[in-house]
Amino acid sequence: MFLEPQETMPQTSVVFSSILGPSCSGQVQPGMGERGAGAGGSGDLIFQDGRLISGSLEALMEHLVPTVDYYPDRTYIFTFLLSSRVFIPPHDLLARVGQICLEQRQQLQAGSEKVKLKSFSAKIVQLLKEWTEAFPYDFQDEKAMAELKAITHRVAQCDEENGTVKKAIAQMTQSLLLSLAARSQLQELREKLRSPAVDKGPVLKAKPPAAQKDILGVCCDPLVLAQQLTHIELERVSSIHPEDLMQIVSHMDSRDKHRCRGDLTKTYSLEAYDNWFNCLSMLVATEVCRVVKKKHRTRMLEFFIDVARECFNIGNFNSMMAIISGMNLSPVARLKKTWSKVKTAKFDVLEHHMDPSSNFCNYRTALQGATQRSQMANSSREKIVIPVFNLFVKDIYFLHKIHTNHLPNGHINFKKFWEISRQIHEFMTWTQVECPFEKDKKIQSYLLTAPIYSEEALFIASFESEGPENHMEKDSWKTLRTTLLNRA
Repeated sequence: MFLEPQETMPQTSVVFSSILGPSCSGQVQPGMGERGAGAGGSGDLIFQDGRLISGSLEALMEHLVPTVDYYPDRTYIFTFLLSSRVFIPPHDLLARVGQICLEQRQQLQAGSEKVKLKSFSAKIVQLLKEWTEAFPYDFQDEKAMAELKAITHRVAQCDEENGTVKKAIAQMTQSLLLSLAARSQLQELREKLRSPAVDKGPVLKAKPPAAQKDILGVCCDPLVLAQQLTHIELERVSSIHPEDLMQIVSHMDSRDKHRCRGDLTKTYSLEAYDNWFNCLSMLVATEVCRVVKKKHRTRMLEFFIDVARECFNIGNFNSMMAIISGMNLSPVARLKKTWSKVKTAKFDVLEHHMDPSSNFCNYRTALQGATQRSQMANSSREKIVIPVFNLFVKDIYFLHKIHTNHLPNGHINFKKFWEISRQIHEFMTWTQVECPFEKDKKIQSYLLTAPIYSEEALFIASFESEGPENHMEKDSWKTLRTTLLNRA
């Protein structure tokens, strides 16, 4: 059974706590009551103990837009912009923000309050700046960019030539275009590297000669290999953005019919990172099964156990889990004669950390410890936290499934989206850590391009190393040999 995220997930990071702290985690702003209404009176916002927990979509949109005397806290801006795409496309949200801004601007113009109008305009630009910085991909849509230009054109009219508002708009626009250009280049690179099968070179069909280079011929130090795996993890996870992770929710929601352009790209960034996990698992299995001599296979297993242990010490839980998964694949796990020579005490400790019972309670405890270490870190090495990605995705999935998007009164269940946003923001904080380890191109090249066995090839190599021991294995081996003969 899925445990409530509040009980199982680690505490909020220091960076995020500064935003989502007691004073600004959706709390009522000064001058606001426990129950507020949107400017148009179109729907209430419901607060509980000073915290926004629900509201109509219209009221939540109005709550996003500043007034002369009000500016939404940064956490609300991030949470609503992130979660709103489940209900409304970003360009439609931007259009509604523009309408609300226009209504307020007209009221200020009617009262001839130029000072207030300029102050209001500056706040609108600040809101747009936070939006374009947090979610620049929203503006790749031509409709969104057109809406942005329309809003900035209107708010700039109150400012003198070379005034502060116009300068802020110019800087924001330039930064946005640079971000979009960088992401476009990254996407082009992804498409060039994209492979219809595994992205790690050709899949082998038969066992290679023993003389062929293996991982130990490239790197025999478990710590160094764990550091290079951490390099790869941080590089790959950095291509994931908050809105990509929100696809976990919006793609599962049957009521979501507002897919904006780029959704497939966002989904691909998640799939690509997940594919890296699978490739690493298969590489580990390949490196073990391709070894001819039992003595060398034993050494290979012990080496990967040590690598996984170093990954754990670093805080790289994703690579650690991938390595353990590779050693637990059937073609490797069945090598009983080889395993009998392995000193498995370290492996038993690793498996204990990744024990799936009680919703991976042991892993979550270790993750929480790594998170607390990161919060108190004095060095960049101590800041590293790379969670098991598929477990993170499952947490978001179950959080979405066990809590409805809408309450019985029709309000959006914003309490749910506070928690989803918290977890996504914490994940993004972890991905922004700069890797402190020196990059070794030779080792990384091997990890990323070394050929890996198909599942079929793994079993063939495994049976050639240690023959089948029971009727089921004998039948499998017979079928595989028949398949090979037919191909020949």
